Amino acid sequence: MHKVIFDTDPGVDDALALYYLHRHPEVDLLAITTVFGNAPVSLTTRNALFLKQEWHIPAPVAKGAAGPLGRGGTEHWPVHIHGHDGLGNIGVPEAVGAPDPRPAHRLIIDLVRAHPGEVTLVAVARMTNLALALREAPEIAGLVKQVILMGGAFAVPGNVTPAAEANIFGDAQAADEVFGAPWPVLAIGLDVTRRVEMTRAEIEALGAESPDLALLRDLSLDYVGFYETLGHRGMVVHDCCACVALTDPGLFATRAARVRVLSGGIGTGMTVAAPQDMTFPPSDWDNAALQSYAEGIDPEAVLDRIRRVITA
Repeated sequence: MHKVIFDTDPGVDDALALYYLHRHPEVDLLAITTVFGNAPVSLTTRNALFLKQEWHIPAPVAKGAAGPLGRGGTEHWPVHIHGHDGLGNIGVPEAVGAPDPRPAHRLIIDLVRAHPGEVTLVAVARMTNLALALREAPEIAGLVKQVILMGGAFAVPGNVTPAAEANIFGDAQAADEVFGAPWPVLAIGLDVTRRVEMTRAEIEALGAESPDLALLRDLSLDYVGFYETLGHRGMVVHDCCACVALTDPGLFATRAARVRVLSGGIGTGMTVAAPQDMTFPPSDWDNAALQSYAEGIDPEAVLDRIRRVITA
């Protein structure tokens, strides 16, 4: 069994990823931790509690960071992608239960300490909660089994600037700290996620399978429309790719590298990798932890795996 803490900002594709983890027979979902990103943290937390209630997920939800490390300013909420409520404007109710009393980063620390060497952090949003956990309890880096994150653009353009992918750009300082920590990180970035598309017809067909999937269909339709305007065949399944990398790593080709994240100027949020199989002069990458990122994927096999798990 994979013991998982899911760090998320629901978010439409986050909802699909959460349902995949909930339904997978080899995943023990220990907790859901929320952060700002696709919407303010008040809404992403409410959305996580709503999905927990609707899908009867036993894992606790903990509210996390409301803003990034190291800089202030107003976050640009992507309402044109995820809707004003963060879940496709389906009308999420306000009364959806209460979160765990601990802040997200503290819950992460407590669960990692309770299950040393067993917990995988699957992070599909800003990395702020993970960085806060490291700052408060740096020893957890030696207790975490793995960190799998959806983020980065290594050999392709970003999606919020030509240099940066949204999750990394949203808190570049936190991302640099997460990549630099002595725990094993696998980044599933835009290099591979853009190749995994779920069409409107596929989502409509899934929605007929069960009430759970009907909810997933309803909250996804506007998201599909956004990607169709960009020339995609359907919605790009960013976050669920990170979950499939946990359960089916053989569907991805990875490369070992030391990764730094730029945090100033027009390159803010850029993930710059120094691959292990290449030689460079001395630089700021030399003392960074050796991590890995995905550079290849079997998109049809990933989609088939997602379909099989969520319809089982």
